[in-house]
Amino acid sequence: MKKIILSVAILISTASCQEQEKIGFIDNGEIINAYQMKIDIEDKFKAQDEAFTKQRDSIARVYQMEMQSIQQRLSTLSPQKQQEESQAFSQKWQPVQQQMQMQQQQMDQMYKTEIDSVLSKFNAFVEDYGKKNGYTFILGKNQAGSVVYGDETKDITEEVTTALNAAYGEKDEANSSEKAVDTTTEK
Repeated sequence: MKKIILSVAILISTASCQEQEKIGFIDNGEIINAYQMKIDIEDKFKAQDEAFTKQRDSIARVYQMEMQSIQQRLSTLSPQKQQEESQAFSQKWQPVQQQMQMQQQQMDQMYKTEIDSVLSKFNAFVEDYGKKNGYTFILGKNQAGSVVYGDETKDITEEVTTALNAAYGEKDEANSSEKAVDTTTEK
């Protein structure tokens, strides 16, 4: 009996001496949406998209005016001539449509690439943050429900968001300083 009590006492003291694991969770979507790098990229692409939309709308207006003009002319032509004129009109505008489509796809791909970069930097930052701050785990809360519930005292979303944006701001300032030095040395 003494051995059992002694064994239980040793087990309890060993268990109580073990280091507690530090666990936290973050709301992935909240951090990503508040990440200044993502906001900057979205602003940049919003401006590009607006310029593209203006260009596309301008080309569409020219296309519509030419279409109306050719439709009026076609009504006075023979069926064979109508078909030839319609085909010539389509061939004239096909490269323009393809160019616009290609330009849209390129913009979409560039955006996707930059957003993927944001996610990579976010993941690397959270990993580094966890290591530097002694976390055993940092869980991600998202719509899919990887963390359905978490004690609010373990929610480090705000801390990570602040640190992430501070790190991004420091890099941005360093890049601005380097550019300023480059321009002053070129003069």
